[in-house]
Amino acid sequence: MKSSRRTQRMGRHHKRNASKATISLVSLMDIFTILVFFLLVNSSDTQQLPKSKTIALPTSSSEQLPKDNLVLMVNDNEILVQGRVIVSAKEALDSKENIIIALKKELDYRASKQRPSADATADIGRPITIMGDKNIPYQLLKKIMLTCSQSNFSQISLAVRRKAGDDPA
Repeated sequence: MKSSRRTQRMGRHHKRNASKATISLVSLMDIFTILVFFLLVNSSDTQQLPKSKTIALPTSSSEQLPKDNLVLMVNDNEILVQGRVIVSAKEALDSKENIIIALKKELDYRASKQRPSADATADIGRPITIMGDKNIPYQLLKKIMLTCSQSNFSQISLAVRRKAGDDPA
């Protein structure tokens, strides 16, 4: 059957429009997925202290978030700085000295590796966070804090676990 000129013209017009390019959404979705994962990984607002199975932190109603400082961990067996064992807790407690010599050497080394602070707080010392088990003796904690202040780490923060139900509004 013969078609009219109008039908032929409409057929040619539809063929021309049918060959237009389409947008591929797969690549765009891949880019957005990668972007979302990147932002999730890199947008952490809270600083987290290292977790240790050997340290049970005391509970507190403190609302301050931890800062990114040098971390000194103390458990029943050992004293660690940034996860590196420095001295055993028993040896530090049994020592007749008021300060812990091995810890002082390590803190002095860490202080020499840090850049000096340019602001006005440089004279009050460097910050350090002590993660001490809630069952360590007070004498050991006192020696550790004295050693920290002797090594110019006098901005001492004690890490605690937030009490359940004390969510800041």
